[in-house]
Amino acid sequence: MFLTFGIKDILDILMVALLLYYSYRVMKESRSLNIFFGVLIFIVFWLFVSQILEMRMMGTLLDRIVSVGAIALLILFQEEIRKFFFTIGTHERVRSIVRLFSGEKKQKHTRDDIIPIVMACLSLSKQKVGALIVMQRSLPLNDFVRSGELIDARINQRLIENIFFKNSPLHDGGMIIAHKRIAAAGCILPVAHDMNIPKELGLRHRAALGISQETDALAIVVSEETGNISIAHRGDFQLRISAEDLERILTEDAF
Repeated sequence: MFLTFGIKDILDILMVALLLYYSYRVMKESRSLNIFFGVLIFIVFWLFVSQILEMRMMGTLLDRIVSVGAIALLILFQEEIRKFFFTIGTHERVRSIVRLFSGEKKQKHTRDDIIPIVMACLSLSKQKVGALIVMQRSLPLNDFVRSGELIDARINQRLIENIFFKNSPLHDGGMIIAHKRIAAAGCILPVAHDMNIPKELGLRHRAALGISQETDALAIVVSEETGNISIAHRGDFQLRISAEDLERILTEDAF
């Protein structure tokens, strides 16, 4: 009897390979790679015992462990699973399809919107005044906006500088820019607890990384200690960038 191997089997193999690849990437970023390999080895052993060797007693025992272990894995990897689906949902092609069917229009920040932000960051950098500016992209940041003081003002360099002035009551929070306007300031943002963050980076950088991990927003940080400008996006940092680089990134990126 010959085994048939068609297009459906090829698609099946490719889909499993993609699923394993993206699972590997998520686990690697969250430092859970050893657990991932352990689970993978257990699944291979379970399939080998129950499907190939057809050991009834061992197969039944492993079946029971897998049925209970599935719930345990959901609890153990809840953050990784959430990040996995978030990555899929925020993928540019997926968002394009959603915009196509929903009629949502992609907003673009013009040079008039970007230059005041760049100039404000440059001025704050020279004075070594700390700042954290979050640029909303596809995903709304309404919950974070409500945690701060609502402003709803046009993007203005002097306003940004005054908000982050050292004696300002909104100095320590994050500013959120959405729909080409300064939506709120003094916002409370999620803090990243990654152990691989350089020790010289403070709470602002951790908050910037945290919001970039939980949403697709782009966060700009001005260090109060060094005056360096950095950007956090999709859980990654670009540290110590120039004003020209900041302008280029904001111009090239689609908000």
